[in-house]
Amino acid sequence: MTMNDWRADVHLGLERLVDAAVVAGARQQDVYDAILDEIGKLRLAYERDPDPADDVSEQVVEEPSNNWPAADKG
Repeated sequence: MTMNDWRADVHLGLERLVDAAVVAGARQQDVYDAILDEIGKLRLAYERDPDPADDVSEQVVEEPSNNWPAADKG
């Protein structure tokens, strides 16, 4: 996916979101303000953790124990 494709997808998604919110009765400016607020929150989160994908590798996955009573009945 190129940057232009990605931007076009984002634009279309935002356009649909704004249209749906306005049809539901929200003021267009309120929708824009909410979108900008959420983008600001995402930017701050990104500044704190630039690569959220790294977090997955840090999660400890515990192996299930094999100490169930049925396990002794081999």
